[in-house]
Amino acid sequence: MTVQLDYEVLVIGAGFGGIGAAVQLRKAGIEDFLIVDKNAGIGGTWWANTYPGVAVDIPSIYYSFSYEPPKKWSRMFAPGAEVQQYAEQVVDSFDLRSRIRLNTTILSADWDERHNVWRVALVGGETLVARYIIGAIGALEVPALPDIPGFDNYGGKVVHTSRWDHDFDYSGQRIAVIGTGATALQLIPEMADIAEQLTVFQRTPIWVAPKPDFPIPAIVRDALLNVPVLRRTVRAAVTVGIDFGLTGIGVFHERIPFLAKALERGGAAGYKVWLRGEPELAEQLTPHYAPGCKRPSVSNRYLKTFTQPNVQLVTTPIAKITENGVMTEDGTEHEIDVLVCATGFKVMGKGTTPPFPTRGVGGADLNEFWDEHKFQAYQGVSVPGFPNSFLITGPYGFAAGSYLAMIECTSRHAARAIAESRRRGATRIEIKQAPHDAYYAKYRERSEKSLWLSPACEGSNTYYVNYQGDAAAIRPSTHLEMWWGNKHFPFDDYRYARSMVAAETGDRTLESV
Repeated sequence: MTVQLDYEVLVIGAGFGGIGAAVQLRKAGIEDFLIVDKNAGIGGTWWANTYPGVAVDIPSIYYSFSYEPPKKWSRMFAPGAEVQQYAEQVVDSFDLRSRIRLNTTILSADWDERHNVWRVALVGGETLVARYIIGAIGALEVPALPDIPGFDNYGGKVVHTSRWDHDFDYSGQRIAVIGTGATALQLIPEMADIAEQLTVFQRTPIWVAPKPDFPIPAIVRDALLNVPVLRRTVRAAVTVGIDFGLTGIGVFHERIPFLAKALERGGAAGYKVWLRGEPELAEQLTPHYAPGCKRPSVSNRYLKTFTQPNVQLVTTPIAKITENGVMTEDGTEHEIDVLVCATGFKVMGKGTTPPFPTRGVGGADLNEFWDEHKFQAYQGVSVPGFPNSFLITGPYGFAAGSYLAMIECTSRHAARAIAESRRRGATRIEIKQAPHDAYYAKYRERSEKSLWLSPACEGSNTYYVNYQGDAAAIRPSTHLEMWWGNKHFPFDDYRYARSMVAAETGDRTLESV
């Protein structure tokens, strides 16, 4: 008995991962696909995160697909609204709008071993049947709320930065911000401008570099848009800069451990200069771990914000949340009107990647597999025991820098694998155990020698390191190696088979192809 497919490929997530996957499918000649997303609009994290000050933290020219330059590019570091508009641009350029279904939440995904298909259950009772699924759910998906006693008892306004309430008037309020990461860095100066009193509760200080942000002149924007060789040259220069900077320092830390210490000393000296006349404040804001342990942050306003008379920096640990505010361990209660949680996301957290059950061969759940065996995936894309399933932001897949650069690589990988499976007439494709294990062992070994798992990052509380103590969110390699590995992986690293189902009995055999 044959099974009726709703779609050949179901792409889960309409952020840049899902959009990039759809583009690569079309380039590979695969047209029967659907993108689903729980949100009411496209863009993923750029649809959800609209807090004041949201922007990219790497140059915009690298936060775009190489094959689709942004038509609207106002600044060196694009504001969030422009990034979301860029997502819309890509959708329209590749005629994807009719292939996207929004307001569609997934309950579970189950592998049908008999028919070699995935059955994806949706909220509302509908089930979609697809030969292949591509998980394009980004890392910044499940908000992490503060695990602080009394949090649920607070009587005022509570908002997480990823769920910003634009209908609420924050002006003239006593605002508290919990968290001082990459999001808070952008938000805090904006809140300081409108708050009667802004209190920032800092657990871990962050390294901040000056932000070379400026309006892009029209003549430069037009040249980058219309002269491909110029755009590629600039992108290549940025890529090399990231590889020699962030990636090189992080991946090759064991060979150059002195560099981390030198950067830490230099950064501390820079903070004293930036906050001259405020030695106590400079000490409170200076990290005691190496630059690069957390996501690099750039701002021209963040540090100076704490010198404003209506801004208070609190470094005493929080004891509990009360009905009226935040009490620190010294017994001080800070009364507030608004509690802002800039506490990030559960990146490769337990049971959150993906945020629904995904059951492969024998009913094995992907989250349970990773919890028991640690996060792992071949090229960050494929996991043994989960046939016909591909990831865009999987473990050890992201060479730190631009997520869109990674998406180009991993989505091309997924489309290339699906196209090869179709060429062979297969109904099933699965990564073989040996190449998967070899990849995992190689990058796990590199990771253990990296900056992020070294003593230089102790106390950084970086989301690069997950609850298992692994830096699985990062592929410890250069961008060139990430690109090459996904573009040229051997087809025989996968196993291909065709299901032979007897029409009358339903008995099934597999034929290798």
